[in-house]
Amino acid sequence: MTSAPVTRIDAIRYARHERAAEANFSEPVDDHDLPMPLDYFVWAIHREGHPPLIVDTGFGEQAAVARGRTMIRPVEEGLRAAGIDHLLVEDVILTHLHYDHAGSLSVFPNARFHVQDAEMAFATGRHVCDHGVRAPFDGEPVAQLVRKLYADHVVFHDGDEEFAPGIRLAKAEGHTAGLMVVVCDTARGPVVLCSDAAHLYANITRAIPFPIFVDEDAYGRAQDKVMALAGGSLDHVIPGHDPLVLSCFPSENDIARVDLPPHRPISEALSGTI
Repeated sequence: MTSAPVTRIDAIRYARHERAAEANFSEPVDDHDLPMPLDYFVWAIHREGHPPLIVDTGFGEQAAVARGRTMIRPVEEGLRAAGIDHLLVEDVILTHLHYDHAGSLSVFPNARFHVQDAEMAFATGRHVCDHGVRAPFDGEPVAQLVRKLYADHVVFHDGDEEFAPGIRLAKAEGHTAGLMVVVCDTARGPVVLCSDAAHLYANITRAIPFPIFVDEDAYGRAQDKVMALAGGSLDHVIPGHDPLVLSCFPSENDIARVDLPPHRPISEALSGTI
């Protein structure tokens, strides 16, 4: 492998939800009653000479109890297991503002938070008057982000932008109005942290959305964009909630090294050969 701007990417699991396949697709599926759990991650991007860049903040125990999720460990403990001091984190990218991706802002008291214009506008606008639309958001973390805005700790992005050498942000709305994915240049090529542009690899391969979206057509276009950014390879896509991330990539202590190649192609794992 050759040197690259991004030297390591950790996918750090902090929670889990046991559920059946029917809960993960917006249309009926043949295996609807089979187990298809979700894992919950935050991600850490490492570069030489810089503190780790954190992608998303996860949620805490209160949200886990309220929503019936199982906490594996607090986010800050997962970061510590990856050798990261959460108090030294300077920048956090919020892919979107749902409770499980932006619910623990207080874990990073010294960080700047990066968010798309459209996401902040949606989460604080008239759309969330609809209780169904509001359901995946928690009001208090959104309010915390507004307070951080007034304390000059929020940075806005509008569409696709270079974040830093070797790290790009790409807007991929559909699941939410301003979801963004993070593209990292690694020794094995681009790795796309696609967050909830696809909860699971199966949302891509079956071309069936996860049941939560604000624009179904845009959701499909977002997945097309993710695959293009990944060079057409599932092995270079890291979904937001797929347990295959831990089982397919080199992993230890609930932390997967997704900058490294998977043990076997993701397509084989999906066909049950891993």
